Amino acid sequence: MRPRMTVLGSGSSGNATLLQYDDANLLIDAGLGPRQIQNRIRDIGCGWADLDGVLLTHTHGDHWRENTLAKLARFEIPFYCHPRHATDLRNRSDAFRQIEESGLVRKYRAGERNRLPFDGQMTPFEVSHDSGPTLGFRIEREGSLFSPGWAVAYAADLGTWTEDLLPYLVDADLLALEFNHDVPMQRVSRRPPFLIERVLGDKGHLSNGQACELLSAVIRASASGRLKKLVQLHLSRECNTPRLAQREAKSKLTELNQRVEVATAAPHQPTAITGWA
Repeated sequence: MRPRMTVLGSGSSGNATLLQYDDANLLIDAGLGPRQIQNRIRDIGCGWADLDGVLLTHTHGDHWRENTLAKLARFEIPFYCHPRHATDLRNRSDAFRQIEESGLVRKYRAGERNRLPFDGQMTPFEVSHDSGPTLGFRIEREGSLFSPGWAVAYAADLGTWTEDLLPYLVDADLLALEFNHDVPMQRVSRRPPFLIERVLGDKGHLSNGQACELLSAVIRASASGRLKKLVQLHLSRECNTPRLAQREAKSKLTELNQRVEVATAAPHQPTAITGWA
């Protein structure tokens, strides 16, 4: 199978993304209900029994669901998480304790490379967000005589960025990155002041402008023409629009003279991205 990413849902209502390559099926986060996940992966020929693992970014409630963890336990699906995620979930989730008791928890640490099914490799990296350790992932597969190599970088919840992130993002074929809000829309929204300040803070969420700055830094540090796809994640329904987020990203790409396809993930329906490897 050619590599394929399908964002099953992205935003404050729930997050889950399916990454498929060769015969592997990996879920990034499990923040949708089991029926939603089942229906959306079924449409692309996948079922619970086909999942090879779930990678958790952090423990905010829009990234995992108790009844979805129960489904993972039932189908004996490996669950990749940070040790502090495990401590948190152990205190909050009966289903997680069942997963752990079944020996299905695979603990990772930021900066350490982990083996994935079918010769995939995953390196988690820590990002700035108010949920204890919050991680992004670089997932890659080396090329062979029969298939080209590729790399995906995924960062969905971060309030700011520094150049320390760049080694995990450069030379990715596909960059999945948070474009959460438009700052003027956020400031004039009817949200409580504390929430506005949280979102705009360094432990909150990335604005369109911040995401474009990071996108620019990634492209400048990458091999010419390497980035093929940009996937915009975690858009606010109140303080952003797909049209606005796309316009800002495409303007930046034009400024950089880059031909990169932009896809904007929807909150309630799958968004499929192919053709990047």
